[in-house]
Amino acid sequence: MRIHFLGILACACLCAGAVPCRAQDRVTILYDAFGEAKELTKDWGYSAFVEHQGKRILFDAGNNAATFEHNVKALGVDLTKLDFVVISHRHTDHTSGLRYVLRVNPNVTVYVPADGANGFGGVATPKTFLRADESLPAKMRYYGGAEPEHFAAGKLYDTGNFVLVDKTTEVAPGIYLLRTVSQKKGTLELPELTLAIRRPKGLLLVDGCSHAGIEAILQEASTVDARTEIVWGGLHLVTTPLEEIDRLVDDLKNKWKVQRIAPGHCTGEPAFARLKKVYGENYVYAGLGTVSVME
Repeated sequence: MRIHFLGILACACLCAGAVPCRAQDRVTILYDAFGEAKELTKDWGYSAFVEHQGKRILFDAGNNAATFEHNVKALGVDLTKLDFVVISHRHTDHTSGLRYVLRVNPNVTVYVPADGANGFGGVATPKTFLRADESLPAKMRYYGGAEPEHFAAGKLYDTGNFVLVDKTTEVAPGIYLLRTVSQKKGTLELPELTLAIRRPKGLLLVDGCSHAGIEAILQEASTVDARTEIVWGGLHLVTTPLEEIDRLVDDLKNKWKVQRIAPGHCTGEPAFARLKKVYGENYVYAGLGTVSVME
């Protein structure tokens, strides 16, 4: 593996041995809170630019639109040529840079989790939600007792071709969006999308925060392919007790047979250390500004 950083060549080559890389799949980290590239601005949040067989995919958009714009320009990523965008979940440390994306590419397709009135639009509110009570005077009734002409949630964005995803879906040949829903305290019922790309050795997964838990995501991934080649992104272990992290790391390696790991964002420093120890040369450093090319 060869790793260079922005200012020289931001590339982590994941080819085996001395065989030259054929640039099929590439993952560029646009937003995170750790990394060595001094030209980039670190911040809490996540964004990755994924290239797969000619497809150009933006996964999440970071925590601050100005910071996101700076990093994108510094890395030379052209957002006007995206095939589509995936927003993993509604939290602002993954969505704020979308304002910049839609400014430069207002018609791009943006896949988001179906999540009710989440600001992306597209979900009509059923009129039965109002539960009419005709015994009330008109001044106490919604819309004066008349049926509203429009009754839908507002949108945070003036532009954007938002597509709401309510189940695991193949959005392009060999490219899937896995949908999971958190059952954990603090994020109960929060839906999240994970990008899954079929590769010869298994799936390339990109997670936002893994709020449902990485094991729930891997279980859903197994409906596409039982093998997982590599996992990128946040595993949401930043406050998890150490003994639970140890159990999970062991399960990732031995139960789920995840071949490589490229953690970032909310994975947490204790989990970084344990994953690096267990995975050794199969631990892929994925700090801000790294570009990893996979054969």
